[in-house]
Amino acid sequence: MRKIHYTDSYLLSPYHPVTIFVIGAGGTGSQVITNLARMDLALQALGHPGLHVTVFDPDIITEANIGRQLFSEAELGQNKAMAIATRINSFFGSIWMAESCHYPLGGANNKKEPMLANIIITCTDNIRSRLDLWKFLKEYRNMNVSNEKTPIYWMDFGNAQITGQVLIGNIRNKIPQPASGEYIPMPKMNVITEEVSYSTVKEMDSGPSCSLAEALEKQDLFINSILAQVGCDILWKMFKEGRTLYRGAYVNLDTLRVNPIPV
Repeated sequence: MRKIHYTDSYLLSPYHPVTIFVIGAGGTGSQVITNLARMDLALQALGHPGLHVTVFDPDIITEANIGRQLFSEAELGQNKAMAIATRINSFFGSIWMAESCHYPLGGANNKKEPMLANIIITCTDNIRSRLDLWKFLKEYRNMNVSNEKTPIYWMDFGNAQITGQVLIGNIRNKIPQPASGEYIPMPKMNVITEEVSYSTVKEMDSGPSCSLAEALEKQDLFINSILAQVGCDILWKMFKEGRTLYRGAYVNLDTLRVNPIPV
């Protein structure tokens, strides 16, 4: 029988909008945030409270970002998180938030009351940020309460020039699963740092580009948008159908293939 993961029940019928943190509003993040805005409207049309998103990014918009990322010349010099949250709120009538800083605030050793969300989505381009984030998030694996501050899932996007992957896994240690005669329910899906041994991977921080042409040498024009569509479709089905047979996918633009990662 095939393995399946049933979505945490809190996300399917919460009293408040499901909270989501998107870390990184660049090439992939700007696409993901726009997809989440569409998902928010669709969920509300189905009677769900929808989504409340907070965007984290300390970077400002430069000329090299325009074209490959969802920013315009009118937004040059603005903070990426602030710019895209303002645009989404104006277009969709939402009240999403932005933080012009890294997440978690103050790093993993911050002693203040932490900012938490039900779903954490990372769209960053370096390894250290993922390791620091998991060091912070795994402290909340055994939370028993379910509310807007309960971390449940972590979805990570990563890509090279023409390839990329997306993977969603549990922050919450085990998610209760209903019995099934058709599938094998899986209460746990690994997060990216449990799936990949980053100690053997070289740091691949791409750094800022001086022009769009230079940026396209590092990441092709459509790798981010295709990857964002694939990942958000997995998340959409987890909300709409309450389950998923896939916990991620690999995308290759050279071969035009999307290879799913089964639960």
